[in-house]
Amino acid sequence: MAADHNGAVRAPGFQLHRPGGDPPRGRGPAEPDADAELLADDAMVDLSLDLAGVDVETTLARLDAELIGLAPVKLRVREIAALLLIDRARAKFGLEAARPTLHMSFTGPPGTGKTTVALRMAGLLHTLGYIRKPKVHTVTRDDLVGQFIGHTAPKTREALARAAGGVLFVDEAYYLFRPENERDYGQEVIEILLQEMETQRSSLVVIFAGYPDRMQRFFSANPGLSSRVAHHLRFEDYSQAELLAIAEVMVAHEHFRFDEDARLAFGEYVARRMGEPRFANARSVRNGVERCRLRQAKRLVDARRPLSRADLTTLSAADVYGSSVFADDTEQQDGPKDRATA
Repeated sequence: MAADHNGAVRAPGFQLHRPGGDPPRGRGPAEPDADAELLADDAMVDLSLDLAGVDVETTLARLDAELIGLAPVKLRVREIAALLLIDRARAKFGLEAARPTLHMSFTGPPGTGKTTVALRMAGLLHTLGYIRKPKVHTVTRDDLVGQFIGHTAPKTREALARAAGGVLFVDEAYYLFRPENERDYGQEVIEILLQEMETQRSSLVVIFAGYPDRMQRFFSANPGLSSRVAHHLRFEDYSQAELLAIAEVMVAHEHFRFDEDARLAFGEYVARRMGEPRFANARSVRNGVERCRLRQAKRLVDARRPLSRADLTTLSAADVYGSSVFADDTEQQDGPKDRATA
């Protein structure tokens, strides 16, 4: 059995990971290959030789780059990844371990990165061999609940079939449960999901998402469902500074930049938007950036002069202050007030 220059044993199979390749069958990577030679009790395993671990670090670094803040969420994702890596190492010694329950709940306000984390989580689980495909199939109540008797089960099973081998992301999951309507078919969806979450643990991960208070009531009313969800990740509202940082990442990604006055103006814009109804964190920031680009484009066209690269890539304070959130200050409006997308 090969050893590195430090004497650590290179566990069989640790060099065979291929992203996108077929994962182990059965319980997943925690189950040793029947043909693989088990390590001796006094052997050492170097986790750095597990190529899946390298891909995991790449995915985690991408998550850090894509999402500002969310430290508790990122910590839990790293903990889950670490657990699965350790299970792979334990399997090399033949240490039996039940396949961990990986169904999850993401709770938080809109625009806080729940879908992005679900996508990265799917990538992690695929890399480590716990699901066959790094994909997320997103559904809502309308995709699962039928309008008449006998319609709900086929719709739900179709959604499950589309998610098979990957992640089923149930957004606004609490709408499945409507206790005030005894003829509602949402409970049938929950019963099917309960069954599939248990029997298809080796090929399906379900993530429920929604607002925190409603999700708490949803799980309280469905204790069987709650007991099958092992990981509850709470996504908090972003701070003003985090939202401004998110805006700058979005702007840079599109090859734009705020000049100094525009940056200060957009910070003021964010502060005002945070206090308005239907504010959706990063989603609202993205809408705000798009509106700035619209106003910049009109400003440049109206200038009727040759344009430099700097002209085309710079957002000015005027592009920000044209928003309707400043209408009370300027007594001017950039079209009708639309507090959801201003």
